[in-house]
Amino acid sequence: MTGSAGPVAVAQRLRDGMAGGVLSFPLTGFRDDGTLDPDGYRAYVAERLAAAPGAVFPACGTGEFFSLDEDEYRQVVTITVEEAAGRVPVVAGTGYGWAQAVRFARIAEDAGADALLVLPHYLVAAPQDGLVAQLEQITARTPLPLIAYQRGQVAFTADSLRRIAALPNVIGLKDGHSDLDRLQRLTLAAPEDFLFFNGASTAEIQARAYATVGVPAYSSAVHAFAPEIAGAFFTALRDNDHGTVDKLLRDFYVPLVELRDRVPGYAVSLVKAAARLRGHRVGPVRAPLTDPSPADLAALTALLTAGLDLVGASL
Repeated sequence: MTGSAGPVAVAQRLRDGMAGGVLSFPLTGFRDDGTLDPDGYRAYVAERLAAAPGAVFPACGTGEFFSLDEDEYRQVVTITVEEAAGRVPVVAGTGYGWAQAVRFARIAEDAGADALLVLPHYLVAAPQDGLVAQLEQITARTPLPLIAYQRGQVAFTADSLRRIAALPNVIGLKDGHSDLDRLQRLTLAAPEDFLFFNGASTAEIQARAYATVGVPAYSSAVHAFAPEIAGAFFTALRDNDHGTVDKLLRDFYVPLVELRDRVPGYAVSLVKAAARLRGHRVGPVRAPLTDPSPADLAALTALLTAGLDLVGASL
């Protein structure tokens, strides 16, 4: 049953899912007045699940975890678990300091989530002992399996990786640094069954490079608005169809990254705007993020139309 499996079983389900599809990070739906839209979110996440992701990660970075209160978080995770109905693993986000992370972890456990993605802690830099202690504190207070997320101020050494991998519920690492030298050292230091996946922004850009150090799995923000493109890229990469990979990178993903890099926060804002262009009821982003300018929205519309045309789909 969802939420009841142990870490070994959850890790195996995630491993199987990663081999068959991208990891989906759904957007959290808000109404125009900024309040949570549960019905809109339910319809949206059902469509993400219909596109056959390897797993679904609600209330994480793309889902604006940082702007959700605890009741909203509960609703988002509960709806995702209900819609997934055990078909794919549900990995909910948690974060801030460990005490607050545990509060969210308990909500996710009650909602039936299978595991947790521990987002980088709030604000402060910390030494390696502190990064390990953060996970020690969380895993001591929840039975749910944990996936650590290194990004920003969180970057594990090989020794710290060994220490967190030895914790009873820590089953994997999401990498957002794209430092392949460091990542290779981490994969070599980890137990054989430890999970790794590429969590860089617009991860497809670096998917081939990650695969060379033994990390072929990746999260896909594009799956949040264009699963046709995300699926075509995943299939081409899996089948070593480098011509298709190169074409999608050149004509869609690289221009998307260039547009994304114009404004801080566009890694979420553009994704949400693209989902609205596809007719999804996801609403605006919450402050401090801002929705794209009219000029950037026009550029996104043209790029999305061209990207869908590449895979035989339409806006």
